[in-house]
Amino acid sequence: MKEIQQDIDAVGRIDAISLILEVVCRTTGMGFSAVARVTDDKWITCAVRDEIAFGLVPGSELKLETTICNEIRQHHNPVVIDHVALDVDFAQHHTPAIYGFQSYISFPITLKNGSFFGTLCAIDPNPAHLKNTQVMGMFKLFADLIAFHLDTQEKVASTEMELLEARKTAQLRDQFIAILGHDLGNPVGAILNVSQLLLRMPLDERTKRLANILQNSSYRMKALIENILDFARGRLGEGIILKRNDNEPIAEMLEQVIAELAILWPDRTINTNFRVKCAISCDGRRVSQVLSNLLGNAIAHGSKDTPVNVDVVCDADDFSISVTNSGSQIPDAIREKLFEPFSRGDDQGKDGLGLGLYIAAEIARAHSGTLTVKSDEHSTAFTFKMPVN
Repeated sequence: MKEIQQDIDAVGRIDAISLILEVVCRTTGMGFSAVARVTDDKWITCAVRDEIAFGLVPGSELKLETTICNEIRQHHNPVVIDHVALDVDFAQHHTPAIYGFQSYISFPITLKNGSFFGTLCAIDPNPAHLKNTQVMGMFKLFADLIAFHLDTQEKVASTEMELLEARKTAQLRDQFIAILGHDLGNPVGAILNVSQLLLRMPLDERTKRLANILQNSSYRMKALIENILDFARGRLGEGIILKRNDNEPIAEMLEQVIAELAILWPDRTINTNFRVKCAISCDGRRVSQVLSNLLGNAIAHGSKDTPVNVDVVCDADDFSISVTNSGSQIPDAIREKLFEPFSRGDDQGKDGLGLGLYIAAEIARAHSGTLTVKSDEHSTAFTFKMPVN
C-alpha cells in the first residue's frame, strides 16, 4: 500500500490536476471525473472531481473486477460510451449496472517506459456526446500530460538520488585520497629518506645491499601510491589537474628524473639526447611523471644488455619525449590495451598495478597531447607529444 500512496501523492503534486478534472467536467457536461491508479489487483482514486455525490475521494478503492478500467489495463485502449442503454458492447455490461452511469469515457495513462499507470476517466448518470474528435483529443492530451508530469517527477527523484550518491562518493573519494596521500604516503616517504641516508654512510656490503633493497622497494611503493591517487582522482573526482607554468624548466626537471632512476638502476645504461631550446607551457611535475613511468618501464621490461635511449625534442610547434628500449615485440593484442587501467600485458610477475601507462596517457590528454607506442622485433618506443603552447 506504500507504493500506492506514493502514486496518489505523485498525482496530487501535479499542479494542473484539479484544473484538468474541472475542464473535463465542464467540457463534457459530466459530473464525475478522476485519475485512477490501476494495478493487477487494485483500482484506487488518486484525484477526484465529484459533482454527483458518487462518493469517492483520493485513496478510495473499488473492486478491480467491477471496473471497465480493469479491461483497459489489459488492452491499453480507450473506452468511450455516449449512452450505455444504446451501446451494443456495454448495454449488458456489469459495470454500468453496478454504478448506475449512462455515459463513460476513460483513456489509459501510459508512462514513458511503456508501463500502464492507470486511467483518466469520467462518468455521469445521463447520456453525453463523447464520441467526437474534440472530446477524445482532449482526453488523449490530458492523459499524456499527466503521464509527462509523473515521468518528470520520477526523473527528478532519480536525479536527487544520483546527487545523494554522488555526494557519498565524493566523501568516500576524499577519505580514500586522504588515506593514500597522508596515512600511507608519509610513512613510505620516511622509509625512503632513511634508506637514502643509510646509503650515504660507510656500510659493509650486506648492509648496503639491504639499504638498496629498502630504497628500491620504497620508491616502488611511492610510485604505486601516486598512481592510485591519480587514478582515484581521475575516476572518482576531478581528473588529472594541471598546474601549468608558461616557462617551465623542463630540461632540468627531466634530467633529475633520469638521475634518480640511474641511481636506482646502477647496472643499466641510459643514453640521453636533449634538444630543448624553447619555452614550454606545461605542468613540469606531470611531464616528469610521464618520463619516470616510461623510463622505469623501459628499464624493467627491456633487454638488460642494451642501453635505454631517451630523446627529448622541442621545435616551434611540438614538444616530445621518446623512450626506446631493445627487447621482444609487444603483441598486438596487448599493445591495444596498454593505455587502459590495470593493463599489465602478459607479464604478471612484474611489479605494479597496471596504472602507470593509463595515467601517463591521461596526463598527455590533459596537455592536449598524445602518448603512442611503436614496437617491432628489435625495439619498443613510447612517445609523449604535446603542443608547445
